[in-house]
Amino acid sequence: MREIALDTETTGFDPATGDRIVEIGCVEMENYVATGRVFHRYINPERDMPEAAFKVHGLSEEFLKGHKVMAEEIDGFLDFIGSSKMVIHNAEFDMKFINAELIRHKRKPLPMEQSIDTVAMARKMFPGAQANLDALCRRFKIDNSARTKHGALLDAELLAEVYLELRGGRQRGLSLSPEAEAKSSGGPLRQSVARPPRDHAPTDEELAAHSAFLEKMKEPIWSR
Repeated sequence: MREIALDTETTGFDPATGDRIVEIGCVEMENYVATGRVFHRYINPERDMPEAAFKVHGLSEEFLKGHKVMAEEIDGFLDFIGSSKMVIHNAEFDMKFINAELIRHKRKPLPMEQSIDTVAMARKMFPGAQANLDALCRRFKIDNSARTKHGALLDAELLAEVYLELRGGRQRGLSLSPEAEAKSSGGPLRQSVARPPRDHAPTDEELAAHSAFLEKMKEPIWSR
């Protein structure tokens, strides 16, 4: 099962007022585990960078001017996503930015049903507890020490690990492969030994002893 852990960084909170995506990070997962294949792009938003947004992710207007605009990256993004589910922390926020860009560049918007919101998953699993990414990393003992600022690829990588834990964690002993079972358990494989079939026919002495034993029984049920 292919899914994509996804995160974006933006110039602000609302694409309707002119805010744009400045970074996209995507991590491919198969059966809830990251495969190592990623899609990561910095995007020139073709506008200024508000100071408040810069303090969050550290991406300056000058830095982003050296990267491609969304029109040049959007098809590569769509090809990477394909029809896979997108695992997003606070999916409504990222989806509204993604779809605003898709509409701006005359592409079909992606349905919300294609996204999985890990904030909603966390709140359902841990009612009343903090559900932000840092809090979940602490809960699941995931190392997020490199997260000094928000970054789309790093956050997507952390989200992939958090999502695995929200789905129940890495399970051992579910492989049908004996080699994988041995590797998981850390022990050697137990080899089955084929033994030759035994001759179970009774001897004449055993038959005679059995008949003598039956004669001692009074009114056995099988003789009625």
